[in-house]
Amino acid sequence: MDNTKRTFLYEKHLEHGGKMIDFAGWALPVQYKGLIEEHDAVRQAAGLFDVSHMGEVSVIGKEAEKFVNYLVTNDVEPMVNGQVIYTPMCNEKGGVVDDLLVYKFNTQEYLLVINASNTEKDYEWMQGLSKDFDIKLENISDNYAQIALQGPKAEEILQPLTDLNLSELTFYTFKDETTIAGKKVLVSRTGYTGEDGFEIYANSKEAPQLWSAIMEQGKDKGLLPAGLGARDTLRFEASLPLYGNELTDNITPLEAGLGMFVKLYKDDFVGKEVLAKQKEVGLKRKVIGFELTKKSITRHGYPILDSEGNKIGEVTTGYYLPSIDKSIGMGLVDIDHAKLGTEISIQVRKKTVDAVVRSKRFMEKKYKK
Repeated sequence: MDNTKRTFLYEKHLEHGGKMIDFAGWALPVQYKGLIEEHDAVRQAAGLFDVSHMGEVSVIGKEAEKFVNYLVTNDVEPMVNGQVIYTPMCNEKGGVVDDLLVYKFNTQEYLLVINASNTEKDYEWMQGLSKDFDIKLENISDNYAQIALQGPKAEEILQPLTDLNLSELTFYTFKDETTIAGKKVLVSRTGYTGEDGFEIYANSKEAPQLWSAIMEQGKDKGLLPAGLGARDTLRFEASLPLYGNELTDNITPLEAGLGMFVKLYKDDFVGKEVLAKQKEVGLKRKVIGFELTKKSITRHGYPILDSEGNKIGEVTTGYYLPSIDKSIGMGLVDIDHAKLGTEISIQVRKKTVDAVVRSKRFMEKKYKK
C-alpha cells in the first residue's frame, strides 16, 4: 500500500472507516460498513463513490469530432452539445481496448472518460492514432476528482446544494461550469449502478469539501459512502460489463452483447472491417448470463462445461446476490451453447455445479429518462 496512489478523498475514506485496498495502483476503499449494506443503500436510497481514479483525456481541435468518431465504435456526429454517450474503443482486430464515456462540449472539444487501469494504455493508443488529425490530445486525469452519487434519492440529496435545476438534466447529458456546494463542477446524469444518479467532476483539491457537503445533506436520507465491492455487485446486477471481465482486447463488442454501440454505417473506425465481417458470418462465441441450480460462488476464469463435460467457455463474473437469493454469473461461451435455457455446468474448484443459460437482465434499470 505504501506505493499506491491516493485520491484527494483518501482521508475521508479513513474517517468513514474505509477498508483500503490496492486497486489498479490506487488506495481505495473496498467497503466501509459492509458490502451488502452499501449495495442495499444504493438500491433503496443513495450511495457516494470516490471514482477519482478514472482517467480523463481531452480532445481539442479542428478535427476533434473526426478523430473521436474514428477512435470509437459509436457515432459521435449526431451528438448535441452537452450530451454523453457510452462506447467501446476497439483495436484493429475488433477487440476492446477500453469502454468509455464521451462528453461533447462542441465539435472541436470532447472529454473522454476511461477506466483507471487502462489510462496509460488508452492514452498511448490514442496518441498513436492522433498523428493524422489536427487536434491536441491531453491526459488531464490529475486535474479532476470524480464523485458518483447514485440511487433513487440522488436528486433529492443533491438539489439543495446547487442552483442547477437537476430535473432538467436528462439521462446522459451534462452541465459544465455549474456549482455544487459552492464548488465549480461538471455534473452529468450518468453512472454505473443501474440507478438514477450523477457523476461530478471537480477540482481535486476541492473534492473533500464537496464530499462532506453531500454526505451531510444525505445523512438523514439513507446516504452511505460505498466502496469498490458494492460498485462491482451493483454494476453486475445491472448487467453492465466490466473491462477485464466481459470486455478485453480479445473480446469484441459484438461478442459482449454491445452491438447497439457499434455503428457499422460509419465511413470508418478502428476495427470496423473485422466487426463487419463478424456480423456478416455470425458470432462464434458470446457473453451469456447463467444461473446456478444451487447456491455456490463462481469466479472469473472458472471453466464452463457442456452436458458431456467438455469445456465450452469461461466465467467472466460470478456472484451470489442476496437481493434475489440466487447465484448468477456471466461467461463467454461457444455460440452453440448460448441459447436461453441451455443446460451447462460450472467447474467450481473440484466440483461441477449445474447451471442454465438465462437472460443477462438480472434487474430492471431505474434510470430517469
